[in-house]
Amino acid sequence: MNLEALIKDFEQVFGSEEKPQLFFSPGRVNLIGEHIDYNGGNVFPAAITFGTYGVVTARADKKVCLYSGNFPERGLIEFSLVDLKHTDDEHWSVYVKGVIDQFIKAGYQLKHGFNLYVEGNIPNGSGLSSSASLELLISEILDQLSDFEMEMIEKVQLSQKAENEYVGVQCGIMDQFAIGMGKKDYAIKLNTNDLSYSYALADLKDCSILIMNTNKKRELADSKYNERRSECEEALRLLQTQSNLNYLCDLKIEEFEALAPDLLQDPVLYRRAKHAITENERVKLAVNSLAKGDLQQFGRLLNQSHLSLKDDYEVTGRELDTIVELAWQQTGVLGARMTGAGFGGCAIALVQNQDIVKVQAAIAQGYEKAIGYQADFYVASIGDGTKTLSN
Repeated sequence: MNLEALIKDFEQVFGSEEKPQLFFSPGRVNLIGEHIDYNGGNVFPAAITFGTYGVVTARADKKVCLYSGNFPERGLIEFSLVDLKHTDDEHWSVYVKGVIDQFIKAGYQLKHGFNLYVEGNIPNGSGLSSSASLELLISEILDQLSDFEMEMIEKVQLSQKAENEYVGVQCGIMDQFAIGMGKKDYAIKLNTNDLSYSYALADLKDCSILIMNTNKKRELADSKYNERRSECEEALRLLQTQSNLNYLCDLKIEEFEALAPDLLQDPVLYRRAKHAITENERVKLAVNSLAKGDLQQFGRLLNQSHLSLKDDYEVTGRELDTIVELAWQQTGVLGARMTGAGFGGCAIALVQNQDIVKVQAAIAQGYEKAIGYQADFYVASIGDGTKTLSN
């Protein structure tokens, strides 16, 4: 992204009376560990170099003025810090309002409003967490403009609460955590139960992560995401009648297999819980595989993860299954799986560098033939988390 061009775009909308501040918040890709961040599991995400940029100046009043280079048809959006009620025409500004709302509820006194020009290169609805990227961007902006000197983990937690309580999507904390706490060249092993974490060098040797965007759009709030979460909560409630646990992922696989046949007689609840518990184990194995440099095993675990998400959790769909299965057929692909919430969005493939061009071409051709429209492809680089670029 050309920062000078962004500043010029900002000045066209808001004028150039004072020097603006620049901020960046990345997207994220989850290497493995899907739909278990709200089940107390371990996840293994990384921030990527695609993201959301913000150009900001403080205002003397309490007004917030927003403009998106990605949605110019929405024009200038305005609201007051003292009136954050929902409106019918919020669109992307709902995430901005939600974060401001959580900051105020947490006791932070916002000194003034601001003008914000925002533009990102994360494909909207791709499953690379454009919404969480925007939430962390706003959290960083509020922190810097009011000199709160907050720890990043608090900004992560307030951003998640904004999505849960204001936007109405019952997401776990993984997306916000990976985006806020990301570190160049490292993935994060995160225990979503207690938020303990460690950085793991993502040494992919002669391979790269190929992001495959199905271009099947999906909105989390309108998907079956909340339904899956409620199914897991019901499975947990039944298992708690015979076991002392706080989350599904507190159970080891053998413990689950001993309890589940009697307690989870609903086959849907059984499959949902099975995915969470087996996926949690796959994350641990994947982290160890990467630490040992065993990329073949890492790739096999990606494949197993996708099958579990398809058969047990049922969040893939025709587009994601098609693109992943095409990847599996290609020489040079060590593994592939959907990533993100599912129901569209992106998949990832671990591909040997020497084969990326021909692999991408083959998947693109096969996907368009099967689905009727094109997929997009990106080679992911692992980058830093949300940060201030200039003051």
